[in-house]
This record gives sequence, structure tokens and C-alpha cells, in this order.
Amino acid sequence: MNQIIKFTANRVWRTYQGGKLLDAIEGKETPRDSSFPEDWIGSTVEARNVGREHISEGLAMVPDESGTKIPFKELLQAKQAYFLGEDENGDRALDDIPLVKYLDSSTRLHFQAHPTREFSQTRLGMPRGKTEAYVILQTREDVETPYIYAGFQRSPSREQLKEWIETQNIAAIESCFDKIPVKPGDVFLIPGGRPHALGEGILMLEIMEPSDLAVRFEFERCGYEIPEQARFMGRDIETALDVFNFDPVDKEEVDSEFRCHPSVLHQDSNGNELELLIGAKDTPCFTVRRATVNSQFQRQEAAFFYGIVTQGHGEIRVGDEITQLKQWDRFFCPAGITDFEYRCHSEQPMSVLECYPGNT
Repeated sequence: MNQIIKFTANRVWRTYQGGKLLDAIEGKETPRDSSFPEDWIGSTVEARNVGREHISEGLAMVPDESGTKIPFKELLQAKQAYFLGEDENGDRALDDIPLVKYLDSSTRLHFQAHPTREFSQTRLGMPRGKTEAYVILQTREDVETPYIYAGFQRSPSREQLKEWIETQNIAAIESCFDKIPVKPGDVFLIPGGRPHALGEGILMLEIMEPSDLAVRFEFERCGYEIPEQARFMGRDIETALDVFNFDPVDKEEVDSEFRCHPSVLHQDSNGNELELLIGAKDTPCFTVRRATVNSQFQRQEAAFFYGIVTQGHGEIRVGDEITQLKQWDRFFCPAGITDFEYRCHSEQPMSVLECYPGNT
């Protein structure tokens, strides 16, 4: 079995429409939007889809040493120290693995909020919340002004929001937000507790804590109504309202609150560059870097990561083992691999987003 593990498509059913660009990436003859707008990359998390409990969704499958397909999660557990390594507290656990997704929206997503890690641990008995990050990859040509909503710019009171949720007064809810324009290359961090919604026509990489916990306070999109037990994480509306961070984020504060600004970690004489997109100063939940490869780029890392090729093509070398990489490929590099090399074979640079556990 190769040391670098490449993943095939792992599409997951969701309550909104999209996925046409993911179909095109997979080479399907007639790409179309559907209820499978996400690809969960190397996921160790099972999707929570009420009414589809009989269908296993979300867990990535990979071949083991005999070629039999098994959950990626089981492969990691078999050699956990090699694959996941250690942190200052000892061996890393599966809960340290970020959930990484391709997400391709054809419609605005439901208004939602996710619990913080502290809320999940103290109120839900779960180890992780759902702080999440977006790296915008592409936007659809027919969408003039792609946008996201993030944080209340004009916060309602708790009682107002409760009434609007119960009556599904979406116009009133939407009036609490300003549209935040986005473009390819933008990076955003949405902490747990902040209400948000992704606008239509955006292909992005989403990196988050490994859970599928969400308060969905808009119940219907594209003709599909979310079942009652799937709206508030199986709890009541009062518990759901406790999730929200009601502190307003004024229009002038949006960038400083949610937008991340890349910083250069390393440049070499061959024109290769490593940038930090999201680091410990932003969140303890995960780390995201971007490698821009123009030729041969020697690397040393002490932690595992997911790699996603967003531009160009080339290869990754580990000793004598060569793994070919093309645009949109996704792979896993174990913690046990500390030395590797990228090589670019395209006219344009090869760009690789690297998603690590937190505090690396």
C-alpha cells in the first residue's frame, strides 16, 4: 500500500442543492446539481441525515493491504501512532482529525449555527463543536455577486429570534445580515456560535471540527423541509438558542472578525512558497497552509495533513515512491512521513492546500 493515500469521490446527501461542478471534476458526462453537493475528503465522520439512517454516508472508504475497501477510519486505527502521530499530550486521537469537504452550492444554504467545542462538551456530551473555515476556490459565472452571511450585523433579541424561527419569518432573519462579497482565494473562519449561510454559486474547500452538529433555523430550501428532529440537533428550541453568539459584528468589523489573511512561512530560491492561511492565532481547532510549487519543493513536517490540489499538476515523492497529482486530487500524508518533495509538471504553479490538526 502506498504511503500517500489518495481518495476517490465521497459524495454526501445534504438538505440543499448543488454539486454540478463536483460532477464535472469527477468527469461525469452530464454534470448537474442535485442533493449531493458535498464531497467529504477522507472523512472519519458519519453524516447525520434524518430519514436516511439506514444509509451509511460520510465515512471515506480506502483499500487495505489486501485491496479490500474498508473505512479510512479503520485503517487509521490499525496504525494510529504512525498515521496520526503525537502532540504535547501524547498520541493524537481521531477527534483531532479535521473534517475536510468540497462544497459546491447552487442555492443559498439554510441559515444555521454550530456549537462551540465548550458547548458541545458541557451541554451535548460530544468532544468537538463545529468551528469551520472556507477557502473559496471558484464561483459560478452566472452569479454576479457571490457572497456569504456571517454573524449578526444587526442582532435580534433572543425572544425576537425565537419568534422568527417559530414563524419562519425568513425576511426578518435575513435582515439581520449584510452580504459579504467573496472571490476565489478568499479565506474565512466562522467560529462556533456565529450564525451564517453560504450564498449560491460557490465552490469551496470547507475545513471544520469533526462533527455534523448544526442548528438549522431555516427549515425549507428548494422545496425540501428539514424534519423536526434534524433542526435543533435533536434538542428543543431553547437549547438551540443557547448555541447562538448574539454579539453584533458591525459591517466595519466583518473583515477583522471573519477574514483570514495569508502570511508567508517560507520561500526558497526556486520560487516555491509556503503560506499560513489559518493558524493557532485564529483557532486551536485546525491549521491550513498553502504550498505553491514552481519546481522541486523539499518539505519537512511533523504532523499528518490532508492535501488538496487546487491548481496545476505534478507529483509528491516519499523516498522512491512517486504519487502523481492532478488538479482537484486529494490525499492524506501520515505523521510518520516527515520528509517529502513536491514537483510541479505544469506551466502554472501547482497549488496544494494542506489541512492539519490544530496547534501544529
